[in-house]
Amino acid sequence: MDQTLLIRAGALYIPVVLAVAVSVWRKPRRPAVAGILLASLWNAETLLTLNVVAVHLGWWNFHASGGTFLRIPLDLLLGWVVLWGVLPILVFPKLRIGMVALLFLALDLLCMPRLEPVVTLGRGWLWGEAVGLLFCLVPSLALARWTRDATHLYARVGLQVVIFSGLIVGLLPSVILSLTGGTWTHLLTRPTWKNGLFLQLLAVPAVLGLSAVYEFARRGQGTPLPYDPPVKLVTSGPYAYLANPMQISATLMLAGLGAFLGSLWVTLAGVMAHIYSAGLAAWDESEDVSQRFGANWQQYRANVRNWAPRWRPWHRSSDDALISPARLYVAETCGPCSEVKQWFEMHGSTGLEVIAAERHPSVDLTRVIYDPCDGSSSDYGVAAIARGLGHIHLGWAFIGWFVGLPGVIHLAQLLADASGAGPRVIARANLITIQKEQHE
Repeated sequence: MDQTLLIRAGALYIPVVLAVAVSVWRKPRRPAVAGILLASLWNAETLLTLNVVAVHLGWWNFHASGGTFLRIPLDLLLGWVVLWGVLPILVFPKLRIGMVALLFLALDLLCMPRLEPVVTLGRGWLWGEAVGLLFCLVPSLALARWTRDATHLYARVGLQVVIFSGLIVGLLPSVILSLTGGTWTHLLTRPTWKNGLFLQLLAVPAVLGLSAVYEFARRGQGTPLPYDPPVKLVTSGPYAYLANPMQISATLMLAGLGAFLGSLWVTLAGVMAHIYSAGLAAWDESEDVSQRFGANWQQYRANVRNWAPRWRPWHRSSDDALISPARLYVAETCGPCSEVKQWFEMHGSTGLEVIAAERHPSVDLTRVIYDPCDGSSSDYGVAAIARGLGHIHLGWAFIGWFVGLPGVIHLAQLLADASGAGPRVIARANLITIQKEQHE
């Protein structure tokens, strides 16, 4: 048999057969399967990127005809994905990640030189190995274990965001362009202002999707992955306006990217994503969520549509007198704070009470506080104001979602503090005085 064919077949089938054998032996449970799926997606994207960079920098090169993508043999790539994305979590479920990485480094050092003539190693190929371990294998191992063990919620959500963002704006369009004769390179010949405008337009669905993911983690204590869903029904943030913000985000991102690339096929991928989300995915999701949340889900869906956003948000307190609205505590005795309080009262809100910080029932406040009154944690300072904006209407809500994103909110708070809006103690009013005023 031709040596090239033997190497390519072995690189694919040996990891696949081993993975099937170990999965039959170990029989991973659903959380472990979810972790393996995410680890495989992570490696599919990062290993593809690594190999493109490695060829460009001369760390190694491929010599193969047929069955390639971006000049990389697909059988080698898929075998590598299985080797790093599936086998480590099955074979070494408890071994320390550092030890697993060393074992797979040793395996690569043994196997990579034996892949010639399909793979020709360059002088700096060990740098490629180091980059692969640090950015491909180790993060995928961590993500798989965190998902399996339901730990490190925000870290695993962050890695999921990287995976699905790369899939939507990177891998999927690249595959489509490769199959239809398109290219990314013509973007380099366009005026900078056009590319900048494109990025700003894409930021709109991106903010919607990212804020929805963050809401899943913050309020629902879960992730967008169906195998790792929120444990609480999420009806706040973007979900107060739209039932499918993540699907809308993905659809608009693909459609917009296709329009900018001049690729009808990428745009059609966005259309197909919409059809899938509106059909099979929506049916399956509704079935699952309805079983888990029952009447609360039915009440929510009766008020919030899948694809057409509301102008003003829906809050359970609007339909259920037993549900408390959220509360925004803003000081009356602080000049700038009192203006914030007056601004919210002037614009009106749904499902939100704006209350003087001096009347907080338990503590002396140092910042504006947003209390969702649903058992979730409160937000403070600029984050509290951003949350409050979500109770007015869709326009202000979008600004609040953007400001409330991780990283953005920290910068916004630093700028506010530097501008004189730092913490200050607001003493509560005397309880007897409050009771007297309420009686009057």
